[in-house]
Amino acid sequence: MPRYQLRYYDPDGHRHGGLPTFPWRFAPEGLATRRQLRALGLCPGGHPPVAQVMWRRGGRNGHRDSVAYLYDLAAARPKRTAGPAVRAALGKAMTARRTCPSCGQVCGYVIPRRYGECLDCAQPRHTWGAVA
Repeated sequence: MPRYQLRYYDPDGHRHGGLPTFPWRFAPEGLATRRQLRALGLCPGGHPPVAQVMWRRGGRNGHRDSVAYLYDLAAARPKRTAGPAVRAALGKAMTARRTCPSCGQVCGYVIPRRYGECLDCAQPRHTWGAVA
């Protein structure tokens, strides 16, 4: 282990906020970050972090310590997914955001709030890219 990483090695948690602390890439097996849990289709399930990984970020003069919290894989739960009713409601909401109130056309983009209508309907009133 490089010397600068030794200051992040605190498996008892006495120096860094009471949580066991490990340097980058030295975390024990069975622990994962939120991003790693999400990649596995899991979430912390309301459990607090059990450890942390610390590393130095930035250049020579502007460096600072960064932290990533680690969660127990054994306590992780499957990630909640939206049910059919929620997915249908979200689909209707997105369709409403893409429907022009002037011409009723469903566009392939969200209607800009700036104009309140699709770009085809707003074009006669606004000149795109006009140089003043």
